[in-house]
Order: sequence, then C-alpha cells, then structure tokens
Amino acid sequence: MNTALYPGNPFPLGSTWDGNGTNFSVYSENATAVELCLFNNLYDESESIRVKMLERTGHVWHIYIPGIKPGQLYGFRVHGKYEPQNGHRFNPNKLLIDPNTKAIAGRIEWHDSLFGYEIGHEEEDLSFSDLDSAPFIPKSVVVDPSFDWEGDKPPNIPFHQSIIYEMHVKGFTKLHPDIPEEIRGSYAALGHPVTIAYLKELGVTAIELMPVHHFITDRYLKDKNLTNYWGYNTIGYFAPDVRYSSSGLTGGQVNEFKQMVKNLHRAGIEVILDVVYNHTGEGNQMGPTVCFRGIDNAAYYRLTEDRRYYMDYTGTGNTLNTMFPNVLRIIMDSLRYWILEMHVDGFRFDLASALARELHEVDRLGSFFDIIYQDPVISQVKLIAEPWDIGEGGYQVGNFPQGWSEWNGKYRDTIRDYWRGADSVIGEFAERFTGSSDLYKGDYRTPSASINFITAHDGFTLNDLVSYNEKHNIENGEDNNDGESHNRSWNCSEEGETDDDLVNKLRNKQKRNFITTLFLSQGVPMLLAGDEIGRTQKGNNNAYCQDNEISWIDWANADKDLMEFTKKVIQLRKNHPVFCRRRWFQGQRIHGVGVEDIAWFQPDGSEMSEESWTNGFAKSLAVYLNGLGVHSLDEQGNRITDDSFYVIFNAHYGSIECKLPAKKYGDNWTRVLDTAQNLIEEDNNETYKADDLVIVKSRSIAVFKQPAKQ
Repeated sequence: MNTALYPGNPFPLGSTWDGNGTNFSVYSENATAVELCLFNNLYDESESIRVKMLERTGHVWHIYIPGIKPGQLYGFRVHGKYEPQNGHRFNPNKLLIDPNTKAIAGRIEWHDSLFGYEIGHEEEDLSFSDLDSAPFIPKSVVVDPSFDWEGDKPPNIPFHQSIIYEMHVKGFTKLHPDIPEEIRGSYAALGHPVTIAYLKELGVTAIELMPVHHFITDRYLKDKNLTNYWGYNTIGYFAPDVRYSSSGLTGGQVNEFKQMVKNLHRAGIEVILDVVYNHTGEGNQMGPTVCFRGIDNAAYYRLTEDRRYYMDYTGTGNTLNTMFPNVLRIIMDSLRYWILEMHVDGFRFDLASALARELHEVDRLGSFFDIIYQDPVISQVKLIAEPWDIGEGGYQVGNFPQGWSEWNGKYRDTIRDYWRGADSVIGEFAERFTGSSDLYKGDYRTPSASINFITAHDGFTLNDLVSYNEKHNIENGEDNNDGESHNRSWNCSEEGETDDDLVNKLRNKQKRNFITTLFLSQGVPMLLAGDEIGRTQKGNNNAYCQDNEISWIDWANADKDLMEFTKKVIQLRKNHPVFCRRRWFQGQRIHGVGVEDIAWFQPDGSEMSEESWTNGFAKSLAVYLNGLGVHSLDEQGNRITDDSFYVIFNAHYGSIECKLPAKKYGDNWTRVLDTAQNLIEEDNNETYKADDLVIVKSRSIAVFKQPAKQ
C-alpha cells in the first residue's frame, strides 16, 4: 500500500468517508487482532489489501486510510480464541461483514467455507475450518452519505388518524403493468407515481414495509430452490437490502431508498419499517460465520449456561443479547440512522418481547425500553411492537410501556371468531371494537395503542380467510407441517376456489364485513396489501419462502368492486372523528344531550343487559356512537363534533329485524352502509325514524347516520 495509515477514531462505528479518506472501526471485546480487507471487485477471490487495525480504544478497533472513496468494498478478519464450549468462535479464515456498514454489495453464495467449522466433521461445530470464505461472502461498502432531501419533512400524521398498509417492497410492484419493467420490485417502484397515486386513492397514510435491512436466505431453503422472501433474517442493521435496488450494488441502494421516502413524504405518506433486532441471520451453533459470530460471538449473542449453545426465544436459532451495552448501542444507532439519515417515520419491532427479556423473564421496563423512552429522537416516532416471542411468558399483548402501540393479536382473533359464528365472543367483540380498553387504558395509553388487523403477512390473506378452513403449504417443502393450524377461518362451506355463485357471494360479503369492522373500530387499522383487491395465496398461510406468484400481488385479476368498497370505508372513517377517537369512551351521559357517548343495544332496541353480554349464542348487537361525545379538541382548540352513528352487526346465518333506538338517540336516520348490498353512500336518501324496524340481512353490517345537531 502506497499511502499512509492513520490511527483514526473509534466513533462512529463502521466506515465513514469524510471527503479525503475513510475511517473504519469495529467493536470486538474478546478479539486479539482485527484486519481490514479491501477488495477491488465484488467477485475477487481474495482481498487486494489486508491491513492490521493496530489502534484500539476500549473494545473498538479503528484505522483511517486516506484516499479510500465511496464504493470501496471491504470486510474484516478477526483473530481470537476458537473455543465454542466457552462461547468464542473467532476464525480469521472467515471474511466478515461490518455490523455497522451502510450498504452491502451482493448476496451470500452458499459454500462450506462460510462456516467456522468443518462441514461433516465428527465433532461438528467444535472443529475448525481453514477454508477462506472471501469469494462467497457479500462485501461491505463505503458510502457517500450526501443526498439532496430538498427540505423533506416527516408528515407527522397523528396516530389516531393513521391508516397503515403492510406491504412487501417486491411483491407489491413485481407484476404491476403500469410500472416500468426495469424497476419493478424495487424501492424506485414504490416511489413511482403509479404506486403513490394508488396509495393516495386507497386512502392509506403510512406504508409498513416488511424487512428491508439486508438479510440472509438460509442454506436449507436455497438447497430446496426456495428463498427467504419475507426477510426476517437480518445481517445488516444499517443497510437497505440490495435485492430491492435498481440502482446498483455499491451504494446506489441507499440513495434509491432515500428517494423513495422523499417521494412518499411529498404525497403525505409515512414510511414505517418492520425491523428484526431480536436475532440475526447466523442461526444456531451450526449456522454460518458471516458477521457477529466471528466478530465476537460472546459479546453479541445470548448464550446458555453451556456457552456452546444459544438462547432461542425467536425460533430462529439465536437471540441478540440486549443486556449488553454494545448490543443496545448498535440497535439504537441503527434506529437513529434510519430516522435521521433515511427519514423513516417509525418502526414495527418483530418479536419485541425478546428484546425486553432480562435473563429469562420479560421485563416491560427493561433497559431496551428505558433507553428508547429517554432518547430524544427515537421516542418521537411511531413505535409498534409485535408483543410476543416463542419463549415462556412471551405473549405480552397489552403489557408494553406508554408510548408504544402493539399489534393486537386479540383483536384479530376475536373479530375472526365473531364473523365465523363462534360462540361466547360478543362481549369481547364489543371490547375489541371500541379500542381494547381492557388492554390499553392503563398507564396513560390511548386507543391508538391498539394496532387492529384482521390479516397480516403471516397467515391467510383476507380472501383465503373466507375461502379455506385448512392451510395448503405443500409448496413450502415441509409436508404441510409449517404454518399455523388454527386459523379461525371459515371457507363458507366449500374449500378453496369454486364456481358456486352463492358461495362466492357469501365470501364477498364476509370480506366486506371484515373490512368494515376493521375501519370502524377504535384504534389504528392496518390493512394487508392486496386484501382490498382479493389477493390469494391459494391457501398458503406461511409463504415466507415463496418469492413468486404465490406472494406477488396479481394486479391483472384485481377485484375492483372490493377495492372501491374498501376505499369508501376508509374515507368514511377519515370523514368522521367518531370512528378514530383520540380518547376512550366514557360511557357517561353528555351534558345537555342526555344520552351517553356510547350505548349498546339488542336487536329489539333495548339496551344490552349483563345477561345479554354473557349469552353464548348471541350473534347480533348494535352500537350507538354519539358524535357529540368525542371529548377532543381540534388543532385550533375547538371542540370536535360529528354525526352520530348506529352500527348493527349480524353474524347470524339468518336475517334479523332490528329496531332503531328511541327518539332521544336521534329521530332521523340514514342508511349509509350495508355490506349485504355492497352499499356505501353517505348521501343516501333511504331515511328512517326512531323505533323504526329495519331488516339486517344474514352475516352483514348496516350503518345508520344521524346528522349532527347544530
């Protein structure tokens, strides 16, 4: 090397270009030596330059090299003890990805050299591999952080006004005929005017992207010609995955992601990332050595008493140890990076209970949450927990701290049970519809703590929820043993696709019932991308490995009627603050009006009694939502008032005759929504008086509006 080498600085971690050269730094507590390896080409079999990082500040190894520019490919080789039984798995024959790199070029090419031990050795992972992994490992990239944001600002949409749309970067645009073919499936495609126009028309306010941190496809999937499509197997917490880049491998993916965010922000749409900080893609003791394991296994992972093995609260083989300051730092640095540098608006934390674990118990006030709570950057964005992991005591719905929202699994299960006709759910249905105050009212939380959803990436799509009783996952190669077996689904009397017109009409009505329930419920609704156009996975409820037409949205066969219905329901919610309250219902009379902010009724018009709530066979009920009982002020400090609504739910197999409420609740009612008729029309002239009888068809919802009193 014909250039000087300087000590450099320990922070920031990773590679940092300053216009003249690049600083490299990496954390390794137990290493005895660290080497920086520079590559001229992604496909080089060995590095062009290998430099010892002689400076060490605390546990951070660092060096500065003048003249190193953006686009430079690099990796680390780390020396130390190879004692798996003591938790140490150092092997300098393995080129390692920088845990803090901002971009990763290429994907893993599976080869025996990627493992720290000899494949097939009788001592398994206790053996030591001499094979060089450099030709098969993706390379870290030095990036230029500059980007013209043109004054971009976060939309800052209030949580109670949010409509979240869960989507996959590739799956949403891969088959879209109106997006240029050369960018389909990329960040650029999501930021394309066609995509943005669709999202705006639908009415969503935020997209929640399935994992975009650079991830690994497991070798066993590759060997079966499958792939990790969902991406819950992270190896680079700062690097947007190169799979979704149409702008090259050596930094182009970073700017392409930023441009996508900028375009969406201009349209008033927020970007939320699904992040996987609970584990990495290196798996258990038999997994590859590609990053954290080789840099300092014992300083990153949670190990068992026998330190050869890993604690596994995630079902993926390992768990990151958030009790260690260096692990907390990499998570917090990653979160701040995505907020400050990539301009994202929030995060959904996969298996968030695993992050909260102090020793073996889930501690809702663990250090992870304490640090986020006091962080002036991270605490101000949208924070959503998947409030469970697979460990003992891992189901923590309702137990996350103030400032967090949660995927409400109890909402999903209850709403599914109600519409498939299960017994003994009517009381819980009412609780879930009104925001799940039993779960979230304490600790100063609001209805926005509940992220309501019927379907998500994991499980049936909405179409399949009403078309299949059983999972059909044969294509996954696990003899249909993978995926959830208890789906709370109902196929409407025939399994799978059918030409039976009556069955299809019932399925379409059930879809409208689910969509209407979702968007009229208190809390924050989350819609799975494609559900609004009838997307099917042919009964596959675990399509994590299906990067093909099973998972991609089929725009050519979109159900336009369902799309139109969904769009109108979303607009109905947006038009009326009574459906998206910031505060809880109080169940008290409104002064000067004489009726409550909410009241529940039986079909005969009488208010629900205690006995009514415990009737295991009750399938029908109605709710009155008082537009004068919103109990909130607008941005100008004015009291919010709205029309009043009377919503009748009928999950019974037969039509019912319902009496509208007494005159004190309203004298002039207009039917504005009817899932049996595929009707949404706020200006409908079909009017009724107090105590009138109305017919609500089998398995349907009817919504009536009482104009606000002036």
